[in-house]
Amino acid sequence: EGAGPIWLDGLRCNGSEAHLAQCAGHTWGEHRCNHAEDAGAACAGECGQGQVRLAGGPHRCAGRVEVFHAGRWGTVCDDTWDLAAARVTCRQVRCGPALWAPGAAQFGEGAGPIWLDGLRCNGSEAHLAQCAGHTWGEHRCNHAEDAGAACA
Repeated sequence: EGAGPIWLDGLRCNGSEAHLAQCAGHTWGEHRCNHAEDAGAACAGECGQGQVRLAGGPHRCAGRVEVFHAGRWGTVCDDTWDLAAARVTCRQVRCGPALWAPGAAQFGEGAGPIWLDGLRCNGSEAHLAQCAGHTWGEHRCNHAEDAGAACA
């Protein structure tokens, strides 16, 4: 069960909407239910593709950058990693502005695949996968070069 406000109830989606707010049948904050009726979703295949998280840090807004691709979590190499890339990451994980873009596995070495290397972000991208200069899974580094981000 969740906590806090219940924002949506009575949604009627056809499945082509980009986000829930485009579904018919709701008024924000109006509901006839309680948290025992909270909805959930389970995805198959590539659902969540390009999702990003920060791991190994002191809180959820600082840590090693990890990306979900092909059904697995992996890391990002620090080659060309900079504050612009950290800005994109901080926005994607819904934290404040980027404060620091450490490399050299500052938040510990990850495990599994190294998904991204050589990213060239301008800082305005919505997702790391939109940054130029990468091919999924191609890299010239090891986990000692895992990128990190610290957000406000």
